[in-house]
Amino acid sequence: MDHNLDNIIAPATPVGAGAVGIIRLSGSDVITIADTVFSPAANARKKSANLKATDSYKMVFGKIQENSHLIDECLAAVFRAPNSYTGENCVEFYTHASSYIMEKVQMMLIDSAAKLFKSKKISAKLRIAEPGEFTQRAFLNGKMDLAQAEAVADLIASETESSHDIAINQLRGDFSKELRDVRSSLLSLCSLIELELDFNEEDVEFADRKKLSNLLSATYVKIKDLADSFALGNVIKNGIPVAIVGAVNTGKSTLLNLILGEERAIVSPIQGTTRDTIEDNLNIGGTMFRFIDTAGIRNTTQTIEIMGIERTWQKLKESSVIILMLDSTREESFLPSITTIADRFDKKRQRLIIVANKQDKSKADPKETETTIKAICKKLKLSDVKILATSLKKDRQSAKQTIESHLADIGKSFAKNLQGKTYVTNLRHYQALKMAQESIERVFDGIDSNLPTDLLAQDLRQATDDLGSIIGEISSQDILSNIFSHFCIGK
Repeated sequence: MDHNLDNIIAPATPVGAGAVGIIRLSGSDVITIADTVFSPAANARKKSANLKATDSYKMVFGKIQENSHLIDECLAAVFRAPNSYTGENCVEFYTHASSYIMEKVQMMLIDSAAKLFKSKKISAKLRIAEPGEFTQRAFLNGKMDLAQAEAVADLIASETESSHDIAINQLRGDFSKELRDVRSSLLSLCSLIELELDFNEEDVEFADRKKLSNLLSATYVKIKDLADSFALGNVIKNGIPVAIVGAVNTGKSTLLNLILGEERAIVSPIQGTTRDTIEDNLNIGGTMFRFIDTAGIRNTTQTIEIMGIERTWQKLKESSVIILMLDSTREESFLPSITTIADRFDKKRQRLIIVANKQDKSKADPKETETTIKAICKKLKLSDVKILATSLKKDRQSAKQTIESHLADIGKSFAKNLQGKTYVTNLRHYQALKMAQESIERVFDGIDSNLPTDLLAQDLRQATDDLGSIIGEISSQDILSNIFSHFCIGK
């Protein structure tokens, strides 16, 4: 992408998906190009005869015509550089969302631009924008840094309040400010270290090693905290993972189908039906949850089923919420089943919901079953466990409502933890933070080992470069192309 030369155009809205379609243009010549197809209505012409004479940020009603043939009546808006989304001259047409109209208008503008270019009235032709090119131009023209640019895609993709809040905070620069503060501290330390290199022959030490280590520790903690926040930030962005686990035929697939409201998993009395994980997302109480139905846990010699159970343990480890399914008719299985989960349960990071199914066939009533399970959890030192004894067959709606209520409470708890904090949600950012963290750890080791100043300076500089790559102060064309290629056309 050559952001300096080309004029670009693309639809900024899905074609045919609504009443209004937006066609966006950006580049030095786009106002001139737009004027060739758009005529302000009579009342609009009293104030401006064309778009060149129109004030920025004001919508003008008019017509788009081809050889006196009316294509559409629409609105047009002009945004002059540098006060536009891309930092360049921009024009937006608000037409009817007909696929014919939007394609026709784009072709008219491209053809008109070709004629203007041929006659040397504009400096470049008009072409279709590549994915994310408008936002890339905004970054390249200094309208936003790279982390903010990536937040645009996250904001568009956000489906819940929590993921929206994280994206909007990053878009307005909260994350970037923290990174710049940390990087500024590192650059100051770099300056002291590199100053020593200029006076190497005089054997001058400008940065006392003990003080350097102490100053670096505070910066290291901030970088580590940001890197560690990825675990929760990624969960909020992609959905809180909920693993449904338990022995065979306890109703795991039935529960998944009930929560999702569709027959997503096969339900059968035959043991071992589910041999791989089945995943799907659902928004509950404003929080996205990613449900994972897993293979039933039992002793087996079947190779495929063993592989499925191994995946169950892996998904359990990765999940933030575990729903353990029990069979109410087999009370003797409660202790070993709960113990198995307790041995793998992370009390600091994970939440546990226990559902005792098939209560309609149990000799004990629901309260007795729940009391038994509570006693086992207390014995195993499992606290804050949500427990429900029910029948997914007989009490479908009440069971669903109770489980969703428990999950909604967990979602609110996650959302509450987000308030006032910065969370990393982007894998590229996380990797860069980890690399910076490792570089600083090498500096600590170097100080302890009395390594030469030039080696300390090299690792410090690498840490600042790693942080700079997140906000785009240090970047390559390959990185930019990879990031913006995942954007939608028109953004």
